[in-house]
Amino acid sequence: MGLTGFGSLPGKERLILELLVSEGSIYGLALVDRSGGALKRGTVYVTLGRMEAKGLVESAQEPLPPGGIGLPRRIYRPTPLGRRMLSAWNAFTRELACEMKP
Repeated sequence: MGLTGFGSLPGKERLILELLVSEGSIYGLALVDRSGGALKRGTVYVTLGRMEAKGLVESAQEPLPPGGIGLPRRIYRPTPLGRRMLSAWNAFTRELACEMKP
C-alpha cells in the first residue's frame, strides 16, 4: 500500500482536510458551505465518519447554550495523522507533477 497504509487520499477527503487545516475546527454543514459545491449535505457526514474511522479527523459535540434546543452540532478537526497525510499527499502530487514535465 501507499502512505500510512491507506493507498490514496480521495478528493473529497483531501478537500475536507484542506478546509479543516486552513480554517480550523468546523461543523459538517460549514464544510459544505465553504466547499464551493464540491461537498453535498447528503454525503459529507458519511465521508467524515469514514475519515474519523481512519484517524484523519476527530470530532466533539458542541455544547448547547443554556436554554438551547435541538441537537448539538459535531465540530470536526484534523488529527496529527490527518495533517501528515495531507502534507505527504501534497508532496507526492507535486513530485509526480515535476516527474511528468518534459
